[in-house]
Amino acid sequence: MDGLPPRPFVFLRHGETFHNRVRLIAGCLDVPLTPRGEEQARAARPLLDRVTWSCVAVSPMFRARKTARLAVSTGPLYCYADLRERHWGCWENQPIREPMPYFEHPRSGESWEAFRDRVGGALTCVLNEFECPLVVAHSGVFRVIRALTQGSPLGPRVGNVEPILCRPPDEESARWRLEPLTAALLGELPCPRAVV
Repeated sequence: MDGLPPRPFVFLRHGETFHNRVRLIAGCLDVPLTPRGEEQARAARPLLDRVTWSCVAVSPMFRARKTARLAVSTGPLYCYADLRERHWGCWENQPIREPMPYFEHPRSGESWEAFRDRVGGALTCVLNEFECPLVVAHSGVFRVIRALTQGSPLGPRVGNVEPILCRPPDEESARWRLEPLTAALLGELPCPRAVV
């Protein structure tokens, strides 16, 4: 997997879960949001509902679907199975390591390469089909986005319900730009504004 189609999109990580709060690896465990996670999602709605999304592409995992339902109401919601979080095998439900061994293959789990290719394929399908998508998924999915646009998955973990505008190379920059979405940046998206 070499990169992503050069189309802008917004990424949103799910709201806080108990595993996030106590720094455990959830991976493929289908855990719910905490009350704080639900509130984080609701708090994002005033910004996200200012856009009519062509597609809200969401992981099928409960924490992502619940976040999408609470955070946005202005576009059709489509579940993509390959946007689910990485299967961490024997490391699931264990403390998050510092640094995380992203490139190791956990026993009974998914290798980085398999995860990257799975998620990258799903993102490519979304970007080829929809002009202005919102992707609601997981911190591991954002690491794949970072790897495919910046060359490495390493870097700070994206915050819960922190919308990130992902802009492809253009006249201003030869590289993808990943930056927090603000009201001022909404005009950078090729999406119609929602009527509010």
